[in-house]
Amino acid sequence: LPEVTPARGRRVGRIGLLAGSIQRFLLPGINRATARALAAAGYEVMTPRDQGCCGALHLYTGDLEAGRALAKKMIETFERTQVDTVVANAAGCGSVMKEYGRLLRNETGWRDRAGAFSAKVRDVSEILSEVRWDGTLKPVPLTVTYHEACHLAHAQGIRSEPRSLLQQVPGIRLVELPESDLCCGSAGIYNMLQPDLADQLLRWKVQRIRETGASHVAIGNIGCLLQITLGLRQVNLPVQAVHPVELLDWSLHGMPAEAPSA
Repeated sequence: LPEVTPARGRRVGRIGLLAGSIQRFLLPGINRATARALAAAGYEVMTPRDQGCCGALHLYTGDLEAGRALAKKMIETFERTQVDTVVANAAGCGSVMKEYGRLLRNETGWRDRAGAFSAKVRDVSEILSEVRWDGTLKPVPLTVTYHEACHLAHAQGIRSEPRSLLQQVPGIRLVELPESDLCCGSAGIYNMLQPDLADQLLRWKVQRIRETGASHVAIGNIGCLLQITLGLRQVNLPVQAVHPVELLDWSLHGMPAEAPSA
């Protein structure tokens, strides 16, 4: 991504975008869709090239020293951008960044800076669900179900916003996923540390997705996206896992050829 993505039309704010240590390499289309959608909503999007890891995976494994060091670097990076809001489109990253204030509360010179940073962090669905597009969205004729990432639903308490975002897209038929907030087995690095139990959770999640009859499952976290994509492929279930912001981007800029109507 360019470091600056200009707002389209009247600028309503300046947003810093977290690129993510994993997502920017494995599923970079999510970041591109996020920047385009935010720009279309009137936001200037700053994506610093020198941003590093948010420290989430280090903190999940108890490496607090490395996690705090990475948190400090992240704060310094986005302080230089002078943005109004820092947007995460990966629930695991966003949940940790919202906790920097607590993580660094006893660090000399960092308590106030970390608290100010965390107060600016929002999940992308919190921003885009509030946008009123005034008829600019094109139909996306898909049957979609929604998986609630644990770090979005449980850690951040964000449940209605992703659904609201999806419901704004004309043509989408949103089908509720049974046990949508049940873990898919990814859970940071749980699928690597406890593969047998993670596989059981994954099989259960894929069966629930199958029951919806949806052609696409929307997921707001990179770990869940990779885990559920694996599970869908293992059973040859023709369902595509996508980020909610990708569906919005399709409505704004056109559906890709590999996304057939369903």
